[in-house]
Amino acid sequence: MNGVLVVDKPGGWTSHDVVSRVRRVVRAKKAGHGGTLDPLATGVLPIYLNEATKLVPFNLEGTKEYVATLRLGQETDTLDADGEIIAETRKFFLSREAIEEALKPFRGNIRQRPPAFSAIKKKGVPVYRRARAGEKPLLEERAAMIHSLDLREVAFPSITIAVTCGRGTYIRSLAADIGRALGVGAHVSRLRRLRSGLFTLEQAVTLEELAIRAERDTIEEKVLLPKDSVELAAWIQVPPETAVRIRQGRPLCLKEMAGSERGSLSDGQRVGIGAAPRDLVAIAEVRTAESPGAPALRILRVFHR
Repeated sequence: MNGVLVVDKPGGWTSHDVVSRVRRVVRAKKAGHGGTLDPLATGVLPIYLNEATKLVPFNLEGTKEYVATLRLGQETDTLDADGEIIAETRKFFLSREAIEEALKPFRGNIRQRPPAFSAIKKKGVPVYRRARAGEKPLLEERAAMIHSLDLREVAFPSITIAVTCGRGTYIRSLAADIGRALGVGAHVSRLRRLRSGLFTLEQAVTLEELAIRAERDTIEEKVLLPKDSVELAAWIQVPPETAVRIRQGRPLCLKEMAGSERGSLSDGQRVGIGAAPRDLVAIAEVRTAESPGAPALRILRVFHR
């Protein structure tokens, strides 16, 4: 079984826990997730099975959508409700207008500092391990992109926001920064991912549904084909003998393809190559500069049956 299973991750589970459960249920030799969700978080978690694990690097760049509830007036060491309260503001009032105004600087290109409790490695060790050992690792600020940030609900002491963001954005850090901008502090009390790149909640299964489908032998109905699990500029179908050449590592040029494909592609675009309409053989990158007039295709990943 090669493809992507979108899971609606339950709260209290680590992403690794979900991968382990799915691997056992579907009896996959290999499985991995695309984009870690904290234990507190729920929602879209793509699980890549067998040959589809090769797609993970291509999909980490995708846009993500979240709905987050921020508990105002409390800061925690983990920046979410699973941590210990380290600062508290007991009495405060903020108008909706004041909150809307505080959100404005957090739209577009921003800088944020990743949480001390995160999987980022520092000197080869995940910083959350250092934090749990009592250290206070300070990570450098990094760029993040917030495509949209909307105030959904105000219900003191909490507010709910909807966020659409780019790769590497930490919603916990965003919540803490918003709390500081409001002057009262904040942490994430609930977080739900609605979309991760191509994958949405509408495609997702719960772990309970997965178990039922395993009994009924209907899991494959929910597994997305590798071809449908990655963004591609074009799909190029090749004859079986060309597919064999690709899997043997031999070079491939666009001049061997249909002229219509050649004229519609530009340098740096990624294309899918298949020996059949639904069978992904490889993902390649168009390299016009290397071969003017007859652009080359640099094979990035090859997929075996």
